[in-house]
Amino acid sequence: MASPPAEPSARPGSAPPATGPSRRRRRWVPVVLVVVLLAGLAGAAAVLRPGPVAGWLGATSTPSPSARPPEPDPVPVLAGPDAAAPAPTPAGVRAAVEPLTVSAALGSRVNLSVADVVTGEPLYAKGGDDATVPASVTKLATGVTVLKARGPGYRIATRAVAGASPGEVVLVGGGDPTLAVDKNGFYPGAARLDALATQVKQALGGTAPTRVVVDSTLFPGPVHGPGWDADIPTGGFGASITALMTDGARRDPVGARKNFADSHGAATRYAEPDLAAGRSFARLLGLPEGGVVRGTAPADGGATATGAPAPGTELGKVESLPMVRLVDIMITDSDNVIAEALARQVALARNQQASFAGGAAATDEVIGELGLPADEISLADGSGLSRSNRISPSLLTDLIAVAGNGTHPELTAIFGGLPVAAWSGTLGGRYESTETAAGAGVVRAKTGTLTGVHAIAGLVTTRDGRLLTFAVLTDRAPAGDPEVTRAALDRIAGALAGCGCR
Repeated sequence: MASPPAEPSARPGSAPPATGPSRRRRRWVPVVLVVVLLAGLAGAAAVLRPGPVAGWLGATSTPSPSARPPEPDPVPVLAGPDAAAPAPTPAGVRAAVEPLTVSAALGSRVNLSVADVVTGEPLYAKGGDDATVPASVTKLATGVTVLKARGPGYRIATRAVAGASPGEVVLVGGGDPTLAVDKNGFYPGAARLDALATQVKQALGGTAPTRVVVDSTLFPGPVHGPGWDADIPTGGFGASITALMTDGARRDPVGARKNFADSHGAATRYAEPDLAAGRSFARLLGLPEGGVVRGTAPADGGATATGAPAPGTELGKVESLPMVRLVDIMITDSDNVIAEALARQVALARNQQASFAGGAAATDEVIGELGLPADEISLADGSGLSRSNRISPSLLTDLIAVAGNGTHPELTAIFGGLPVAAWSGTLGGRYESTETAAGAGVVRAKTGTLTGVHAIAGLVTTRDGRLLTFAVLTDRAPAGDPEVTRAALDRIAGALAGCGCR
């Protein structure tokens, strides 16, 4: 089995994490999990989701007369919750996991929350309400809030409009980080600049393109996040976050895709992704790449007397994969660039500035709308690269639980991309030891890693078939082999999987 993509590591030496007194949870949301089934295929994954997801993905619900008979449903990787399964007790959960929380491999501060998904009852907490550096499990908050704010079917548009002078084309970034130049893009099924260039040439008619201007003003402010370690922008796991980019700012999308497992997802990125995208677009229009400049799209001025497109007239548009797929990719691959772009979509949906600060403020707002304690999250970015981020373990288990509440069917899409232990994503090579094997196939979770910070949060099915949600975060882990700390985290989830905890 190929090694799973690792979380980005960062340098030690940041200020110690903030701490606060633990307090009793104010609320728990009773849930009946909407079942999400996964079927794994070689090289692909078929995701079965309830309700309107086929519509979100653009499928038709009415087969044609010549359609082939439907294939049988695949066998699920994970079973759904069984409300009749024996429920663990708080004492049973404590006995199973508390001895594991004092492992030296976890360091001097490990915070933990466990709850029953069906009833919403908390089962165990150790520092459950304490603010903790979450690393990439931050993406759970980004994913849930963007699904709430934008909806699973939302697509991000990239537009081309007529510029101020005849033949000038303005490429307007809408924040799609997966946009490709052509069929050789990094993200399968992404919108493509070559298709947009074809539209532009047709719309211009007899007017020849003369220049490309790029408008990436939708994302104002710094392009690198506060609290990012110095090597993040150049280390291959992060990038300059601009409203216009191709292939997550990767310079060589074909090579990055080919070497994804060996590189753990790292890739050389453009320092100025918007200009790089503009240069590719200019080439597709038959123009010199060196003439691309930044600017702002003019307002739509209507038609001209000659019939040529007036400044601001839309010349073409392409749209991203639906939001449900973008969230899947972000979670499965722990894609930091997609995460930052989606946090800005939360901001735009809530009339905030599409910046690091605006995304954080909008995330807080949406968490409050879901009835969860927004005072237990403080973000500086949407990916988890920032050491300034703080989330409580209990809020993470709340988010996972409310995503399964039948009153928010759009949020069930968060489960589709969660890695499965010993099977996929960042958990593909984990839960294979004797001490953790009980979790193989029944732990489904998002992981997070920075130097000195390790986290995991998700779902686990107990030996008796009861579905639990858990979050374990440690932000003072000892130096040394990070695999040792990850194994200590996995032992906790493995213990939950292997016990009835009654």
